[in-house]
Formats: sequence, C-alpha cells, structure tokens
Amino acid sequence: MVAINRLTVRGIAGLADGNHSDGGNLYLRKKGQRASWVFRYKLKGRVKELGLGSYPIRSLSEARKVAAELRTQLLDGLPVRSLKSQSQDPDVPTLRESALAYIEAKRPEWTNKKHAQQWTNTLETYVFPKIGDYLPSEVDLSAVEAVLQPIWSEKTETATRIRQRLEAILDWTIVHGYRSADNPARWKNNLERVFPSPAKISPVSHFSAVPVAQIPELCQRLRVSDVLSSQILLFLILTAVRSGEARGARWEEIDLASSRWIIPSDRKKERRSLAVPLSAPAIQILKIRSVFSDGEYVFGGKPLSDTGVSKQLKRYAGNYTVHGLRSSFRQWAAETTQYPEHVLEKALGHSSGSHLIDAYQRSDLFEQRRDVMKDWASYCLGE
Repeated sequence: MVAINRLTVRGIAGLADGNHSDGGNLYLRKKGQRASWVFRYKLKGRVKELGLGSYPIRSLSEARKVAAELRTQLLDGLPVRSLKSQSQDPDVPTLRESALAYIEAKRPEWTNKKHAQQWTNTLETYVFPKIGDYLPSEVDLSAVEAVLQPIWSEKTETATRIRQRLEAILDWTIVHGYRSADNPARWKNNLERVFPSPAKISPVSHFSAVPVAQIPELCQRLRVSDVLSSQILLFLILTAVRSGEARGARWEEIDLASSRWIIPSDRKKERRSLAVPLSAPAIQILKIRSVFSDGEYVFGGKPLSDTGVSKQLKRYAGNYTVHGLRSSFRQWAAETTQYPEHVLEKALGHSSGSHLIDAYQRSDLFEQRRDVMKDWASYCLGE
C-alpha cells in the first residue's frame, strides 16, 4: 500500500523543481518560486489531473483534505466533471480565463489593434464551447483533438492558427504553475503524429511578388487612374512601405517641405518610427490628394480596406499580393543597384536583428535611402 502524508511543511521549502508525491493521488508541483497542488487519477486507463491551487495559499493540510474528498467521490463513481466544483481553487483559472489573461498580457506588443479581437473571436468560436471550462491541467491530447479534428481538413489554415494559439496559452499556464510542462498542443513530436501536415493539405503560399520587369508598366497604368485604390498602390510602390502604413497615412505625418514622411512607432510592425524619403512622384500623389482630402487621412475619410487595394492590384497586374510589392523593390535593388545591404534593409524599415548593431548604428541613413527611392521612382515611372 502506498504511503500517504509523505510531505512536511518544513520539507517542502527544500524541494527541488519537479513533481513530489504526498501519496493518495496528491502531488506538489514545484517550479522555481512557484508551487501548486495537483490531484492525479486514472479514467478509462488514462492519467488525468486536477489543479487544486497554489501553495502556500492552499496549505498542505487543506490540500490533503480536498484530495481525500476527491478519492471518496472517485470511489463512489462520481463523474469527473463533477469533481471540478469541489476541487477548483479560486486562484486556478479555467482555460477560458487563462486565454483572456494571456491576450491581455500580450496586447501591448501587438501592433495590429484588431489582433486581440481576432484571437478572442477564434477561441470563442472553436475552443471555448468545447474546453473553455476545463482547468489548464485537464487539457490533454484528447481535448486538443476534439477542438482540431472537425476543422483540420476543411479549414486547415484556421485550425493551424488555433493550434498555435492553444500552444501559446498552455505555455502561459505552465509558466504560471497551473499545469505540468507537457503541452498537448505542441506540434513537433506530438500532434504531427496525429494530424497530416498542413502544408500537404493546404500548401503555404508565400507573398507573390510582381515580377520586377512588369513594375514600370503597372506603375504607368496606376498613374493615369484616378481611382483611390490606384493612388494608394502607386504610393506604396514608390515608398516600399506596407499596405496598412500607406492606407493609414495621416497628413500630420507628412512634411512636404522636406519630402519626408514620419510613420510613428505605433503604426510600425517593428514598433519603431521610420522617416520615409518621398520621391518627386510620391510628392505629386500627395499634392493631388491634398485637393480632395480635407480630413485626417491622406487617402480618404478613413483607411481603405486591404481587400480594396488587393483587388485593384489583381485587376491591373494579375494574381499577385500587395505585400509582395516590397519583395519586388528588394529584388530590383539587389539585382540592379550597388546600394549596401544595410541601406536596403533600412529602406524597408527592417532592423538588423541585433540590438547591439542597432545601438551602434544610430543613423537612420536617410540621405542614402533618399537616393535609393529616387532611383526606384525613376525605374518605376521611367523618369
């Protein structure tokens, strides 16, 4: 017979990281300065866990009392879901509560303000109805499969995104001591053995770039169009910025006198402001817009949707992506100019990837980038 009441208050303080049995299905899970109680049991041959709260908020004696009650209920054949109300510590969040806490924790670093809502929407649609009320310790492989299996083949991209989000949320619960280090939403050596590769079901399509040789013809066609989406497309081609940065351009960011556009950090993916050199054709577009725009935004009363701009590109150039236009610029610069790599990366608003290099390279290389964009505009419009 397995001994119970193995742990002591004094002994707990000196325990190493890991799972420590008190006997009678009760374990203390310790990681760094955190410790939490776990009740382990078997159901249909599979090991399950219930979180009983953190230590010392729930004392050793209290945890033993709850564990004893749970053992009795298990022997009485009480359904496992009914045990939750008896065992749940107010300090142990459900998966739903954990997910919402994770979203709030990450919200400040997401540049796209809609990102948090997108996370919430997909979780409310596909995850919460099935396992939202589970404790983090109750989410096992079968729970993850229950969420993903119905949509893995039909909505592969959505299913992949949900899996990634579940993995991140469960990692968050592990760090906070709400479950063991095992993450059932992990792909490598785990779900990859359960589901077919997403790439084989729905091949990944990288950003399709307009061939460099076709850029001049595209720009000439856009130039003679008075449609707003055409003006946006030509402007973002000439500046090599992202679609959202061009569509959301504000007059307060534009300095026509110095031919400079300052994109603030809160609108940059890299969370750093960027001074964009404006070539003569780009300035011309802004002057035209100034006649028609008297509001906050350069291109219309409110930012045009990316869909509208994408449709216009498809209409004029074929099945290419707007983001791919940045790749077209990069290819032109690499293959036809002698500008240094770091200047071209700066023109795209990219950081070096090294905080040390960025710290020493304090110059924004604006004048060098001005020359790059002038040459790019000449290529695009033959001037």
